[in-house]
Amino acid sequence: MKAEREQSAGRWLKQAEIDLEDAKYLFEGDRYHLVCFMSQQASEKALKAYLYSQGVETVWGHSSSEHCTDVCRYDKGFLKLKHLATLLDTFYIPTRHPDALPVGIPADAFAKEDAAKAIKASSEIVEYIRSRIHS
Repeated sequence: MKAEREQSAGRWLKQAEIDLEDAKYLFEGDRYHLVCFMSQQASEKALKAYLYSQGVETVWGHSSSEHCTDVCRYDKGFLKLKHLATLLDTFYIPTRHPDALPVGIPADAFAKEDAAKAIKASSEIVEYIRSRIHS
């Protein structure tokens, strides 16, 4: 059972790391809305990886902030990351759906500064989880 948990957590963490790499790649191409979304995805998947590593069988939802709250049950150190997870959640829908914005389209609504903040926040979460899972 422990091997299955570790395998599942490893798969989720690996995908989180790839999503974060993709966000950095998109940053170079000035696709800032997608950088923000992929950064949120990386944090969400990394947090799910941690939950699976702790033996949680099913993780529902897409909110990094809510997953961070759940993770705090196992490690209070995650409290310091909650504000980063909350920031990343603001990118979940409006980076993809024009009707989530008052005007315009996502491709025009997010700036380089938004993308840089998203990558930084996601990197902190992914690295923290990597250190907890592989320690």
